[in-house]
Amino acid sequence: MVNNREKGSVQERKAAQFLINNGLTILEMNFSIRMGEIDIICKDNDTYVFTEVKYRKDNSHGYPYEAVTYRKQKTICRVATVYQKMKKLPDNGSYRFDVISILGDEITWYKNAFPYHV
Repeated sequence: MVNNREKGSVQERKAAQFLINNGLTILEMNFSIRMGEIDIICKDNDTYVFTEVKYRKDNSHGYPYEAVTYRKQKTICRVATVYQKMKKLPDNGSYRFDVISILGDEITWYKNAFPYHV
């Protein structure tokens, strides 16, 4: 029996490979601090991309992207700010928040899925 964390890791690796196949460079996987985690941090040319991965076997409990609530978005933004400061990234750099939604075997990539929330 595979637990949810293992299932999540498998789907995050699948999402990372999808991003690589689409020309992005993976910088970090599962960047985690006390206040939260970002599944994948990557670069799309000169843009830093903070990516949340959500998976559902089917849509009986809703679509995966629906799980990226406003509260979750705020957490991702706060963690992204910490990452930016830790890595000394430019304040005026280009940043984006994406969601990779995996429903069964179908991957949907939502670029600019949500704005930065303070």
